[in-house]
Formats: sequence, C-alpha cells, structure tokens
Amino acid sequence: MQAYKLNAIIDESGHLIIDEPLNIAPGKVEVIILQPVPSLETSTESQPEKPRRKSKLKAFEGLFENAPPTPPDFDPNQAQWEALKEKHNL
Repeated sequence: MQAYKLNAIIDESGHLIIDEPLNIAPGKVEVIILQPVPSLETSTESQPEKPRRKSKLKAFEGLFENAPPTPPDFDPNQAQWEALKEKHNL
C-alpha cells in the first residue's frame, strides 16, 4: 500500500471532509484517522516528570509505568545474591 498524509476535518454530523484534491488513482482505499488529543501540560506542571523506564520487550512496555523508582544505592548483584540465598536456604 502507498501512504498519503493530508489534513481533513470531521464535521458535526461525523462526515470526513478532505479539503485538498488527491492526485491518486480511483479505487478502494483504507483510511486511518489520527486525532490530536489535548495536552495535559497544565495538570503536570506542578508535578515533576518521572523518568520512564524502557523495556526491550514490547510485551513489557507499560509494566514499569507505576513502579516505584529504584533507590540510588540499589546493588543488583546483592539483590540477586539475597534471592539465591533465600531460594536455596543458605
């Protein structure tokens, strides 16, 4: 499929109005509508922005959104050792 980007309007009755001519061949097309959402800048100005944790796996993208931040003195090797000690009753 070939992609075209253009601006359009949805009127009060729900009709899509494209206000520029299209120079494409006649036929069936698939339409994807992207509508901008209002920004929440006014409500987040008083709150500091939390750093986002990224995941390399798409399935875990939103998993860390509400997780508490990692303490600055966190040692992953120590945490792993503690978990292994607990698991193997050491």
